[in-house]
Amino acid sequence: MSKLTEWSFRNKAAIILIVIMSLVMGVISYLRLPMEFLPAADNPQVMITAIGPGNDAKSMEQLVTNPLEEAVTFVKGRTDMLSTSGDGYAQINLNFDSKTDMKEAKAEIERIVDQVQLPANVMKPFVVQFNTSMIPIAWVTLTFEEGISEQKKEAKLKEVTAELQKSEGAGQVSVTGKSSPTITVTPLTEKLTEAAIPVQALMGVLQGRGASVALGERTIDGAAGNINIYDHVTDLETLRKLPIAAGVKLGDVAAVELSKDQESISRMNGKDAIMFTVSKSAEANAVTVGKGIEKTVERLNEDVEGIDVSIILSTSDSVVSSVNSMLREVLLGALFATIVILLFMRNLKATIITIVSIPLSLGITLYLLQLSGVSLNIITLGGVAVAVGRLVDDSIVVIENIYRRLQKEDFSVRLIIDATKEVASAITSSTLVTVAVFLPMGLLRGSLQAFLLPFALTVAYSLLASLLVALTVVPLLSAVLLRNTKEKEHRGSPKFAAFIRWNLQHKYVPLLIAFLLFAGSISAYMFMPKGALDSSSAENINVSLQYPSETPADQVLEAGKKLESYLTADENVEWVLMSLGNSADAAQYGAVSSPTLVTYIIDLKEGVDAEQFMDDVKAQEDSYNEATITANATDLIMGGGSSQIYIDVTGDDPEQLSETADQLITAIKPIEGVLRVESNQEEKKPVYSFNVDPTLAKGQEVAIQLQSALNPMPIGSILMENSDTPVVLLPIVNPDSEEELKQLTVVTDAGIVPISSVAELVKTEEPSLYYHKEGKTYVRVTANAEPSELSVVGDEITKVTKELKLPEGVSLAVGGASTDQSSDFADLGLTALISIGIVYLIMVLTFKTLRAPLAIMISLPLAAIGAVTGLLVSGVTPDFTAMFGALMLIGIVVTNAIVLIDRVKQNEQTMPIREALIEAAATRMRPIIMTAVATVSAMLPLVFGSHESGSIVSQSLAIVVIGGLTAATLLTLIIVPCVYELLFFRRSRKQRRAGATAATAEAAGSLA
Repeated sequence: MSKLTEWSFRNKAAIILIVIMSLVMGVISYLRLPMEFLPAADNPQVMITAIGPGNDAKSMEQLVTNPLEEAVTFVKGRTDMLSTSGDGYAQINLNFDSKTDMKEAKAEIERIVDQVQLPANVMKPFVVQFNTSMIPIAWVTLTFEEGISEQKKEAKLKEVTAELQKSEGAGQVSVTGKSSPTITVTPLTEKLTEAAIPVQALMGVLQGRGASVALGERTIDGAAGNINIYDHVTDLETLRKLPIAAGVKLGDVAAVELSKDQESISRMNGKDAIMFTVSKSAEANAVTVGKGIEKTVERLNEDVEGIDVSIILSTSDSVVSSVNSMLREVLLGALFATIVILLFMRNLKATIITIVSIPLSLGITLYLLQLSGVSLNIITLGGVAVAVGRLVDDSIVVIENIYRRLQKEDFSVRLIIDATKEVASAITSSTLVTVAVFLPMGLLRGSLQAFLLPFALTVAYSLLASLLVALTVVPLLSAVLLRNTKEKEHRGSPKFAAFIRWNLQHKYVPLLIAFLLFAGSISAYMFMPKGALDSSSAENINVSLQYPSETPADQVLEAGKKLESYLTADENVEWVLMSLGNSADAAQYGAVSSPTLVTYIIDLKEGVDAEQFMDDVKAQEDSYNEATITANATDLIMGGGSSQIYIDVTGDDPEQLSETADQLITAIKPIEGVLRVESNQEEKKPVYSFNVDPTLAKGQEVAIQLQSALNPMPIGSILMENSDTPVVLLPIVNPDSEEELKQLTVVTDAGIVPISSVAELVKTEEPSLYYHKEGKTYVRVTANAEPSELSVVGDEITKVTKELKLPEGVSLAVGGASTDQSSDFADLGLTALISIGIVYLIMVLTFKTLRAPLAIMISLPLAAIGAVTGLLVSGVTPDFTAMFGALMLIGIVVTNAIVLIDRVKQNEQTMPIREALIEAAATRMRPIIMTAVATVSAMLPLVFGSHESGSIVSQSLAIVVIGGLTAATLLTLIIVPCVYELLFFRRSRKQRRAGATAATAEAAGSLA
């Protein structure tokens, strides 16, 4: 690499031009790079969702879930299949291996699903495959002024939807909470009896109405003209006057009213609202689309009367905010690193030379990111924030060595080149080692790879660019700015050299202390609970109010509004969005839920303690009989972080499954940290079934008659305010007891008879949820864990499942948040092992020996001491990002040991091993501490700053890196020399004996 330095001196003009181009291209790339919240990533899962309003869970399982599962069982690339059947909905999740082309998989499933015959009252299933480009760009609410008719609301809704869809780059627009005007005709039984008119006569009231017929062209009064016939009912009064029989009008025997048909309910701050979820097209820029939506909303509020359209959350704002936040932390990190260098070097020119690597490296990195097709998102910016402290490390080592040589020798270009050459090998290997730690992230499979690879590329580009700058630009600038510089010579600390000598003479003392510290830190980590992400500073809260499935809909809605009033009255709340029920639009995103579940999304004001707020909300549960209230921190863009652990009980015998689930619940309840435990079979709902006697009636005919008797029947539509409005005949009977059900009448071959005479009514208690795994029924036991105790609770539950005596053929599988956490930790652990192997290989290639790199590798366990201590002192619970910080430490901490051992190897050419170690430790102490303090200082903004949801970069990551690097730096200067001398113990002892013999001989000679 020293030849690169010599080349730069021979081509100064080219280097100047390259520097200018790098800065310019960096700025251009920054302006051109697409801004996204997250990198493009496919979720290897396809979701099939079907809605069947009014169907119980068992019917949905048998008539919808089963045929769909059978149809998609042999889809190529599928790894597993899970399904949920509930009241009025069914959902099947198909997971695929990481090699599968998800677009092809989705297309194949759509073709298969289209061929499946489903009941007439079940909507066509939706097939969705998620990726990060589908993250909504904006959530928009629409409210109407008082007094606007339902027809006008419908027209304005269509206009707003069309305008949002026309926004540049907008993709799918999902609508929830919408209602359509409907005219209901309620038969008046007594009036019908008096007039001797059957209910069936009402069904034909609109037959032959709504005619629009062209009769042809004729010459009238000497001019050709067209003749048409129109017959439109345009208002309720006309509808009421329509004749049913001679002298009898519809209004005489039925109540005719205008109402609204609503699939699902959405309310914003206590008012009925329509919610639009707008996503972007795959190629569009998130920020550009978001701004387009904002302009569309402004225009709609100005141009359309009687509506209020507002954006409650915009992803583009979050993207810009996260980019600005990360850039601020990058700049602060660079500033802190600069101050540290200035304090150590005490020379402004040397500081300027060193920090020039930051803008240059960032410019080159941004250009390379653009060439790689990587967007500017919170993951890549996190990579820059992490790397910024490391960007100056190579330059610090180079400039410090040049500066130190200049304090003892006269200035010359040759001196600059030689000083750079002395450390070129060390900084090259240390940079390659750090890069080698991050690149194996590209070997991870699935979503982890999609998120970590852009991060790894960003860090790799940054560090390689900083190495290039350190070997070319820094020496050139040194030759220009440090000419005629003569500073007081800096000598290594004699006290520190004496301290190192003492440690080398008493190796067992520092090594024993280091071992005890390491063992203590590992023990502390093993017993430390690994939690879900801290949510005290969360801005959005997801609250759910869950009633038993048998609860009437009006009671659920009333209770939902009551809790809504409590939430909106809280002064800490910015807005509350309430949702209830399923809709076709929401089902397109796979969003289906129990009809008795009310959900609230709450936006908190800045600075509110979210944990305290959630505790206050949960405390309201006593005011709602039989209902359960849960509250979790969530992110409208990334989704909520669950702390649920579930145990799936699988087998062939349903009774054994139920018994095992009950045993499991009993065993889990006493575990400390478990907030609630339940199974899907506990939630049951009464189901009334008519078992028809086939010798007395035909089941199909009975079903058709009861369906029309118990359910609203569409009988046509009328044109009101230029809009087709459906007319629905409401059922004449509304049984509210078991006895009334038995009294329902049906027409059979024997005439009109009570249904009880041809069918037996059976009441059963059926689960309101059915789960399938690979097409087989299983029972799911769900435990809600305290978020900070997630790993401990997960371990205890796993232990309980292993101790439980299971019937033959029954098995248990633990899943959920703790398993996902363990899986992520295991993936990172494997990556860490690969990284350590690559690091060792690079060092063996650098030092041409197996033993010297082993001394360097000892710095890795030393880092663990500081990392765990940092977590203990700060009180931060280790999560996935903390583990990621530990992975980063592998690349960061070994650089100091490499710089130290590289100097030792140079010294060994003229010194004994012990003297080489003492001189190297004293000489390299300043650059090692400088680089460490610069990196730590650059990470400080990450400790005290705010962090965007979904980012790899977090407070826990920064604490792990800072603690690990601090401890490793201090202990590296002490422990690594001791280990190195142990590895070369024989040669070192021989050298010391030879030295002692020579000293004795010299002393004897002087006496003689």
